[in-house]
Amino acid sequence: MAINVNNNAFKIVEEMIENSQTLSVEVVKLKNGSTIVDCGIKVAGGHLAGLLLSKACLGNLANVTLTSMDFEGYNLPAINVATDHPAIACLGSQFAGWRIKVGKFFAMGSGPARALSLVEKELFEKINYRDDADKAIITLETRDLPNEEVMQLIADRCDVDPKNTYAIVAPTASIAGSIQIAARIVETGVHKITELGFDPKKIKYGFGISPIAPIAKNDLRAMGLTNDMIIAAGCVTLNVISSEDDDLGELIKNTPSSTSKDYGKPFYEIFKAAGKDFYKIDPTLFAPAVMNLNDLRTGKNYLAGKIDKELVERSLSLLKI
Repeated sequence: MAINVNNNAFKIVEEMIENSQTLSVEVVKLKNGSTIVDCGIKVAGGHLAGLLLSKACLGNLANVTLTSMDFEGYNLPAINVATDHPAIACLGSQFAGWRIKVGKFFAMGSGPARALSLVEKELFEKINYRDDADKAIITLETRDLPNEEVMQLIADRCDVDPKNTYAIVAPTASIAGSIQIAARIVETGVHKITELGFDPKKIKYGFGISPIAPIAKNDLRAMGLTNDMIIAAGCVTLNVISSEDDDLGELIKNTPSSTSKDYGKPFYEIFKAAGKDFYKIDPTLFAPAVMNLNDLRTGKNYLAGKIDKELVERSLSLLKI
């Protein structure tokens, strides 16, 4: 039976709608029949909402749980993500690759709806996946609630009725927003080795852990903190089945975030130095601190990178400014 990320994620949407009061989320019905689940813009949201948002973003193809990480004297809240379908869950659903702009509204679209819109055609061809569903579930990292025009655009691109179009939204500087970004830990590892030329269809299992950033005073500061938690302390293990022409030993050397020329400063400082232009930042920076590749064909294991406690502390110290 084919994997259907939108129908999978709709189960999460139903749970959030049914338990909106307990989860501290708000369900907004727009005039065109589309539905918004607000996890932190006009309502508080929280840890449970963040977990469900993260699972929906992954097409409900991952186990997402709260935990903590020890930093030699203090603990930080953290998230564990485990998936048996890393290519589809991470690249086919979770990856923030759909630029949605309607009037003054702009947000990067993540989640299962991308597998219907196929806006990122080349990526979906690479993983050989597309969804077939009459419902579209999108997740948006935004401070503004999408309106009817935005939801109509999403419905049209996904070829579904607006009444079957759902957006789960949270700003970066919110509990749910911070959790869903930390839950991208496996995705960052999968995406990094894919960008380095490894076939994502050979990635069979993925596991990751990342600290959850505390909530900053605004979304720009929060963007820096959330990236730093993955870059400085995120750890990913991918179980892969290599081909004979794959050189995993060479691949792993280039995988951790520390291989980037921009590595070493808090992301907020790097972003400011780049004129607040993401495209001026070395893209190889967006990766876990530690990568572990386990080759199921040969039984060999490849490990690179380290947790950078000092960088974590430098990033957190910016909250005092």
